[in-house]
Amino acid sequence: YHQNPKTYAIVKQLLAEGNAGELQKYFGSRMEFGTAGLRAAMGAGISHMNDLTIIQTTQGFCRYLEKNFSDLKKRGVVIGFDARAHLSSGGSSKRFARLAANTFISQGVPVYLFSDIVPTPFVPYTVTHLKLCAGIMVTASHNPKQDNGYKVYWENGAQIISPHDKGISQAIEENQEPWPQAWDDKLIDSSPLLHDPYAMVNKEYFKDIQKQCFYRNINKETNLKFVHTSVHGVGHKFVQLAFKAFDLSPPFAVPEQKDPDPDFPTVKYPNPEEGKGVLTLSFALAEKDGARIILANDPDADRLAVAEKQESGEWKVFSGNELGALLGWWIFTCWKNNSRDAGAIKDVYMLSSTVSSKILRAIALKEGFHFEETLTGFKWMGNRAKQLMDQGKAVLFAFEEAIGYMCCPAVLDKDGVSAAVITAEMASFLATRNLSLSQQLKAVYDEYGFHITKASYFICHDPKVIQQLFDNLRNFDGKNTYPKSCGRFKVSGIRDLTTGYDSSQPDQKAILPTSKSSQMITFTFANGGVATMRTSGTEPKIKYYSELCAPPGNSDVEQLKKELDELVNALEKHFFQPEKNKLQRKTE
Repeated sequence: YHQNPKTYAIVKQLLAEGNAGELQKYFGSRMEFGTAGLRAAMGAGISHMNDLTIIQTTQGFCRYLEKNFSDLKKRGVVIGFDARAHLSSGGSSKRFARLAANTFISQGVPVYLFSDIVPTPFVPYTVTHLKLCAGIMVTASHNPKQDNGYKVYWENGAQIISPHDKGISQAIEENQEPWPQAWDDKLIDSSPLLHDPYAMVNKEYFKDIQKQCFYRNINKETNLKFVHTSVHGVGHKFVQLAFKAFDLSPPFAVPEQKDPDPDFPTVKYPNPEEGKGVLTLSFALAEKDGARIILANDPDADRLAVAEKQESGEWKVFSGNELGALLGWWIFTCWKNNSRDAGAIKDVYMLSSTVSSKILRAIALKEGFHFEETLTGFKWMGNRAKQLMDQGKAVLFAFEEAIGYMCCPAVLDKDGVSAAVITAEMASFLATRNLSLSQQLKAVYDEYGFHITKASYFICHDPKVIQQLFDNLRNFDGKNTYPKSCGRFKVSGIRDLTTGYDSSQPDQKAILPTSKSSQMITFTFANGGVATMRTSGTEPKIKYYSELCAPPGNSDVEQLKKELDELVNALEKHFFQPEKNKLQRKTE
């Protein structure tokens, strides 16, 4: 295999050195294809993202689709890519996307390959809009710069869920020998099966999101200024276009970060979830231009962080749960003001993942619409939203605490472009009432009850330690007994989605689907607190999420915060035992 001289040279060098350890790392085990597709470092060998592993993955995926769709050759697939690239191995998102397109086209399958970088949500949008069989997005989202990924959407426009991951994985195993001309991606350029959806989607997507634009006149007049950063990713052009579609003046773009750069030179991690470090340049630009609000996308523009300058001059970065509360309130309010039919509310739904704040549940209870929780990850919310929409229901909004928002039924996945412009319209509207986002957030909590959340993680590279930590929780006071308390906090309920146990259900069986391959236990406490501990699907982390929900009328926020801090400290000390388990804390 001399097809890629760069990866070939890397392997040849290791062989010459007799470096068995490194070779084992490169060739010891194949990347696992899961529901999130692939996510790994770019480089040589079957454990990394490279030309060969992309060809093999796509061959398997193609065969799996042929088996599932008799009309695959009529409908086809869409492929998008971000701006990631890796000099030393020659891998890049664009190259991988072209190789994938070549694989499908060689089998007579039409491919809608974007001619330029796009936000991840454009792929599920195109699947739905053109009624295609599947979509592939080549991106590693907000991962470190050496990583890349291969994200897969089904014909319903949502990310795949089980059993498709197993089926695709098996098909990859069965189709590892590259097909003739697999490497010759120049063949696609003259093929009648290659289509470019770029211009069409850039028109239609921005037309579709305008259905969520309710205050065009306010948008035209507002003197509120916004700063936007795309953190060296794909978002810049598309957020500019979204503002234009809503008749808002364009946001000030952070110049050092607006153009795509696979080296992400100005940030340690290109992840706006990491808070203020990623926003340093945005704060500076906002001060210079007198902007009060910062909108930050992650590099593939499917997530959004928001910060607002407070009266004190300090910047507040909203958590995913806080922005979820604001957007949920706003989207429901806009729906209510524009709904002609009083009975329609019984068909209205909002969703969030089980580790996200339950604020939408509180709003739904008071206002009379439906709220549902799903397992963690947008694949679950996207698939559930589609089921509900097929039953004639309106799914107005879905969110997860990891700053992911689905504000628009045209995209059944998180979308940081529509979320950014809808947030800007909400802020512009509130400004006409002399309200800031923070003041409105407090008003939402005053009306529906305070929901205070706190989440963090520990890093642990040893799967055995993680397994033992969770085994210990399941056999806390002797065999098969969960903890009855955590420090001074009494445990009132346990739900274990690894084993399927739920103490609150009459038959002790959990309602949400269970998965033996990942760890996840939720504790409910007598004081109204809830805490979930779970392993990450994509990183060596044990994460926790905690929330204290107070009924409306309890306005002693400081007391609630103090109570939650103490609960979290007890959780870390008694359930994580970081010293004993040698866990590494999250560092700011």
